[in-house]
Amino acid sequence: MTFGMLKSDEQLYQLMKKGDSQAFADLYERREPALYRYALHMTGSTAAAEEVAQEVFVQLMAANTRFDENRGSLEGWMYGVARNLVRVQRRKAGKPAPTASLDSEPVFEHDILGGMIDGENLTALRAAVAELPPAYREAVVLCDLEERNYDEAARLMGCPVGTIRSRLHRARGLLAAKLKRAGAPVYAGSR
Repeated sequence: MTFGMLKSDEQLYQLMKKGDSQAFADLYERREPALYRYALHMTGSTAAAEEVAQEVFVQLMAANTRFDENRGSLEGWMYGVARNLVRVQRRKAGKPAPTASLDSEPVFEHDILGGMIDGENLTALRAAVAELPPAYREAVVLCDLEERNYDEAARLMGCPVGTIRSRLHRARGLLAAKLKRAGAPVYAGSR
């Protein structure tokens, strides 16, 4: 890699497809940690997260990979594959996605995660996040836990920014209600 000139994910992918093992290693080093954390937050299992992160790269290396640069970024494709693999993992583990309607809970303005991520209530927070409907959980994972901005989260989830904002707003309300019922302190405020 040329000093000072980082190759894009798509450039690394093209080199990887031509047999450049260093391009694969660079892409893996760049994207695997975030994919693993995403899968860990979505499944709650280190083993499942490792399997999901690895399988994304296995599918990327496959001869019949369906990634198309004209349809979106490689990173977005990778998160899409991870999202589908998480669904498979949840079914295999006998943990169906929560069936609560996305509109069934009242909406709150809270910065739920802000005071809890480093606090002693991390277990309660993880349990509450795991119980969120998948679309809400994914918004919380990407925006609050992975600290992605709304534009990045929308690109990775394949939906409009307004949808991310709405899901995040409702997810935070659901988290507030769940944490309150669990007896964990809820930190109000705005981001």
